[in-house]
Amino acid sequence: MRHFGHISSTARKDLFHQEPVEFTGASSARILAAALGATLYSPATRPHLAADIRKQAGRGVVSMVLCLEDSISDADVAGAEDNLVRQFTELDADADADDADDTELPLLFVRVRTAEQIPDLVRRLGRASRRLAGFVLPKFDEHRGAAFLDAVAAAEALSAGPRLYAMPVLETPELLHLETRVEALAGISRTVNAHRDRVLALRLGVTDFCSAYGLRRTPDMTAYDVQIVAGVIADVVNVLSRADGTGFTVTGPVWEYFRSQQRLFKPQLRRSPFLEEGVEELRTALIEHDLDGLLREIELDRANGLLGKTCIHPAHVTPVHALSVVSHEEFSDAQDILRPERGGGGVMRSVYTNKMNEVKPHRAWAERTMLRAEVFGVAREEVGFVDLLTAGLHV
Repeated sequence: MRHFGHISSTARKDLFHQEPVEFTGASSARILAAALGATLYSPATRPHLAADIRKQAGRGVVSMVLCLEDSISDADVAGAEDNLVRQFTELDADADADDADDTELPLLFVRVRTAEQIPDLVRRLGRASRRLAGFVLPKFDEHRGAAFLDAVAAAEALSAGPRLYAMPVLETPELLHLETRVEALAGISRTVNAHRDRVLALRLGVTDFCSAYGLRRTPDMTAYDVQIVAGVIADVVNVLSRADGTGFTVTGPVWEYFRSQQRLFKPQLRRSPFLEEGVEELRTALIEHDLDGLLREIELDRANGLLGKTCIHPAHVTPVHALSVVSHEEFSDAQDILRPERGGGGVMRSVYTNKMNEVKPHRAWAERTMLRAEVFGVAREEVGFVDLLTAGLHV
């Protein structure tokens, strides 16, 4: 699979200075963590889940979470587990029948409720477990998390696949509350570092954070406008996503909205990128579906050190991926900073002659940018976000 692999090779050549690389579930954790992109959540109760997965793969989705936790009722858990086993068996059989391999499917994760579910599900999946990339671990803290991660390791021994990864969700009240946050973060850090080769990425449960205070952001506001949530995100990045080799990929919070509601504030999406003939309608459609707020939040995610995003609607996937592509200007700056002859440091004017590039302070940014360029590609000099968005939507 690859990002923008659902559009034609001709269209990719027109859009990209450097195309996104291909990857599989057996690729390195470094690549997979960066490539998660818009991770689409789906309740595990959906009766045609296998068909849904194939459909979304054809629309550019490269990672999905099939949820046995908050998205379904307590009474539906047993039926959802049975449904997962049936749907994975169908996916596996169809892939064999088509003489295909797992590159045609997204990376598939299951969000469980308990540690005990993990080896039990892998055992029940049997051969079809090779289609499973790993598990999402809810309400993760030091003590609960250790049991979860041990269960993933035990399940891998039963799996028909090469590797099972874990994606902890950071969403407990102890992480939110000021008086317990420092120790909660330290405990999570100890736990994930003890299982570093197993933890693919850390996910943020912002809906649960808001719930602890009876809050819910509107479509006009991003997670960063809710100051109590923004503070937690900053502290998670501070402790768990450092650029010194100790950090993990932290993904952006879910965007809850996908249909227009009455607005209190003017749209956040500038008109100027959409001035070309026929593109103003795209801007109008994005605003009507409350996606202008999503676009702003994606930009703020990246500015705050987050990569990828939890999504609950297919309409959110293409905007996340379009804004993840590295611009030609970013790529030029990163290349310049990382040139071997710059190893001693120094400062120089950027290739675009509009900023200062200081080699030592900007090196970590440049390295992260080059990783993003590898998995999401680099846009041609004249290609902007609107071009990428239009190409991704109109397939």
